[in-house]
Amino acid sequence: MAHTPSVDSQDNAKNDPEDGLTKRHAFVIATMMMFAMLTFLIAFTVIGYSIFKYRYINDGPLENETVFEINRGAGLSTIAANLEAQGVISRKNIFKIFVKFDGGETSLKAGEYAIPAQASMQDVYEILQNGQAILYPFTVAEGLTSAQILRQISKYEGLGGIVPAKVAEGTLLPETYMLPKTMSKVELIAKMRQAQTKALDELWEGRAKGLPIKTKQDALILASIVEKETGQTSERERVAGVFINRLNKGMRLESDPTIIYGISGGEKLGRGLRRSEIDRKTDWNTYQIDGLPITAICNPGRAAIAAVLNPARTKDIFFVADGTGGHVFATNLRDHINNVNKWRKIERARKKARKAANKKANP
Repeated sequence: MAHTPSVDSQDNAKNDPEDGLTKRHAFVIATMMMFAMLTFLIAFTVIGYSIFKYRYINDGPLENETVFEINRGAGLSTIAANLEAQGVISRKNIFKIFVKFDGGETSLKAGEYAIPAQASMQDVYEILQNGQAILYPFTVAEGLTSAQILRQISKYEGLGGIVPAKVAEGTLLPETYMLPKTMSKVELIAKMRQAQTKALDELWEGRAKGLPIKTKQDALILASIVEKETGQTSERERVAGVFINRLNKGMRLESDPTIIYGISGGEKLGRGLRRSEIDRKTDWNTYQIDGLPITAICNPGRAAIAAVLNPARTKDIFFVADGTGGHVFATNLRDHINNVNKWRKIERARKKARKAANKKANP
């Protein structure tokens, strides 16, 4: 018959002090080991982070300033790999870690960037993130037609994409634009449109009272005529004043550039106007139509728009070239005819001089 331990013997086993001490000792040892491992991991992480942080802040392998380009659509991995390959940074993975930690993975902008010599990874990240891209000047002269501007843009190698077939006349503001290499031709055109709209809106608010110009479009059309008639800053307001006076009197504007636009779309003829062309009625020929042409005849600059909306107060209703690049003005037809005759005399003299020069060059 098996011996069954008594209740007292079972209680003694449970209350054995040596057995309880052994379990507590094991628990303490396990806890200490876990704490030691945790401490080691924390220390390892801190030391590793400190090393990475030191390299991130101080490593600058570049010996000379260089230009680094981010292409459209490039992700962080591609950017970091290219930076390392070009010697801009020393460790692409460290760069990626800190950029991701900062939440700037999607903030690196396409463009060309000037990276100074010995720039740290932190410096490089700030340059790329803040969008300090290299900009290139692109200048559009006042008085060009939209077709001429589109041709100029299409030939500009610094811009990608293609240009549209047509842009409404007068809607592009001529000036110098600072462009990043990544801008497309379509984006530049949109930028020029926005600039023209903004300029017209601003100048319209400060227009003089009592003008015979009732809409912004009319202001743009008349400004385009003023732009083509004179390139001299000192007489823009006076030329505008002449046209304003003629509109107020119900007189036709009789502007030669409007004839040319109706014939060639604003392209140079390379010769003088013929009588038949002056007499030909088009939607732009202000010798044959009342009021303003149907559209602008070029893209006027801000100064020409300002001149139309705040013209000189004058009684002049005529002007003609004076032979020096400017114009001579008149308040009556008799004086104007005299001025025209003087100009024609100058033209004949110049024509004679050209013939003599050609004869001498080609005997």
